[in-house]
Amino acid sequence: MNLDYIVPNEWSIIEEGFNRDNVKASESIFSIGNGAMGQRANFEEKYTGPTFQGSYIAGVYYPDKTRVGWWKNGYPEYFAKVLNAPNWIGINVSVNGEPLDLFACEKVDNFRRELNMKEGWLSRSFNATLKNGVEVEVSAKRFLSLDREELGVINYSVKPVNANATIDFLPYIDSAINNEDTNWDDKFWDTLSVSQDCKKAFIQAKTMKTEFYTCTFMQSQLFYNEQLVDLSPGIDKTSTHVAFSYQKEVKQGDVFTIHKFGGYTSDRNQDKYELVNVAKSVLDEAIKVGYDKLLTEQKEAWSHIWEMADITIDGDVKAQQGIRFNIFQLNQTYLGTDPKLNIGPKGFTGEKYGGSTYWDTEAYCIPFYMATKDQNVARNLLTYRYKHLQKAIENAEKLGFKNGAALYPMVTMNGEECHNEWEITFEEIHRNGAIAFAIYNYHRYTGDYTYIPQMGLEVLIGIARFWQQRASFSADKNKYVILGVTGPNEYENNINNNWYTNYIAKWCIDYAVENIEKVQQEYATDYTRVMNKVKLSKAEIEDWKAVANNMYFPYSEEHNVYLQQDGFLDKELITVEDLDQTQRPINQKWSWDRILRSPYIKQADTLQGFYFFEDHFTTEELERHFDFYEPFTVHESSLSPCVHSIQAAKLDRMDQAYTFYLRTSRLDLDDYNHEVHEGLHITSMAGTWMSIVEGFGGMRVKNDQLSFEPKIPQQWDGYSFKVNFRHQIIKVIVDKDRTHFELEGDNELDILVNGKTVTITPNSLVTI
Repeated sequence: MNLDYIVPNEWSIIEEGFNRDNVKASESIFSIGNGAMGQRANFEEKYTGPTFQGSYIAGVYYPDKTRVGWWKNGYPEYFAKVLNAPNWIGINVSVNGEPLDLFACEKVDNFRRELNMKEGWLSRSFNATLKNGVEVEVSAKRFLSLDREELGVINYSVKPVNANATIDFLPYIDSAINNEDTNWDDKFWDTLSVSQDCKKAFIQAKTMKTEFYTCTFMQSQLFYNEQLVDLSPGIDKTSTHVAFSYQKEVKQGDVFTIHKFGGYTSDRNQDKYELVNVAKSVLDEAIKVGYDKLLTEQKEAWSHIWEMADITIDGDVKAQQGIRFNIFQLNQTYLGTDPKLNIGPKGFTGEKYGGSTYWDTEAYCIPFYMATKDQNVARNLLTYRYKHLQKAIENAEKLGFKNGAALYPMVTMNGEECHNEWEITFEEIHRNGAIAFAIYNYHRYTGDYTYIPQMGLEVLIGIARFWQQRASFSADKNKYVILGVTGPNEYENNINNNWYTNYIAKWCIDYAVENIEKVQQEYATDYTRVMNKVKLSKAEIEDWKAVANNMYFPYSEEHNVYLQQDGFLDKELITVEDLDQTQRPINQKWSWDRILRSPYIKQADTLQGFYFFEDHFTTEELERHFDFYEPFTVHESSLSPCVHSIQAAKLDRMDQAYTFYLRTSRLDLDDYNHEVHEGLHITSMAGTWMSIVEGFGGMRVKNDQLSFEPKIPQQWDGYSFKVNFRHQIIKVIVDKDRTHFELEGDNELDILVNGKTVTITPNSLVTI
């Protein structure tokens, strides 16, 4: 059963009514972030019910020692855990000495929570009757500043409704926190100092092992009926906690308010010995500017993001809410301003998957950031991988590869592999192909070739070396085969000749050779530098070509399709439609053994290849493969519906495309996979954007031109989006009868629309 308690709204995520069973899910859904830090939507005040407390600092992690039952050569020594950082949002509240706790209150009425995506803030309001009989009306609003990335702001008000009351605010910061995700219950943080200076408070702490130094800080202002009041705080301090207490006699109907300013400084960006001084400066500036102006800044910053990134949908509120939620969370997670950062699959919303970098970034996220920001953001993501190339070579060496062969990690924080499951760590090697494809995709879209001679060619050579060594020659088949792999469909482990893996391996080698030749001809200085560094010989390139030119691809003559892997047809081919629906999702109902023996596909696998390399195949071939594989696909990966939506739209199956779109866009809002309490699926959200732009909009790059084949679901009256293509911004507006194009830029641009060339000029509307 879906959660289905989120109120449909075009610009906001809204929850009405307090339900204890929804608390953890809402903590995920209403999460906030600013690219540098983020937090789950935990209550500011005390809550004694089940909750998942989580605040996170981008790039700060802990190498949690691997925990497996049977150690194997090549296993990573640790799994990088995103760390629950010291808590700065806490504001305990008491009314006539009774703690405000929604889990323990006699009654909670008028509960409303809103995540305003247009303006970038989270609010909550409710009436609560405490055990002592006093009723209070509470409202809270908070945001993490986009303009001041170390700063968060809270506005929290309490109004006694049925009596005069003594209200106590106890704002605090606390480093005695735990991770939900931990292998050995290790201590992740070492608190170095707890201090206060007048009304400011600071906790300096460092992570164990990785030794990231941080300072958590806070300062507050108090208001009575919106008038600033100067109250001297009481102080409660321990070795891991500091709290101030502000007490005020409040008349019935009057309002007592606290503005709390807090956040983090860290040695990722500052001198570790200056963290407190920097925090003081952040607080002084915040107090000087004040809550109202900081909120105005926030609204303006988000307005600037939405000006480029927004997708409008007319006539379908749930679809509109879904896409904006996805775009909002992507921008909360990563803004492209720090090349040392990447995009974790849970962002700042939870700790599952270690919060690290997966192949999702290259396969799904780069197109979104490339088109909605500018090519420098995408180039930063590619540079991140280049800087980790030596680690990728070391990862391959641990598995027995040599001569500069590179295996990029399945999961990483710093370039080292840190995934613990052997069938993923050792066998899900198709991730290497996604890195190479992202380089190709970046050049194809931006027209910027300079990344390849400067950095990308070394990456491509390392990847090609890996594929040549990973393939083995089968005398029986007289072909090169790739054995013992896990493809994108993780419901199949340790299989032979996964078609997608074999296909992308061949493509990677061919693409590397093509670019070696191009760089040699056009970038002689870079070519000489790279060849001197990698020691690549013509004989080695011939070895690569021998593998690529004679790669084995499993194929069924009976079904006229490429087989997902050897032996796929040995399975009992019962479609999902004929599967007992009480057994869904199978990853929560079945044993792993039963899943592995089944024909069921977690996400696009063979079809992932048809998505990446669409121009290698005819539409008829796509249709055959879609019709064969989609009926066996359970879509229990967040990455699955978006690819299928794009392909269904390509095949003019708009009802199916729409159904897949709604599933990908509302995956977390409606909790399709029954796991939203663990955090959101951030990286797959970029696939939602692709479902509209590449699916319904039909956007591709063909022959160095932007191409569109617009379509519209019958449920919509119209939709629009913008893309930044080679420093020119194109707005596409689609309705039932026509498509309009607008161009922002200095020069006219030729595009393809349904295969025909159309010239669009700046500041004019072209209608097709």
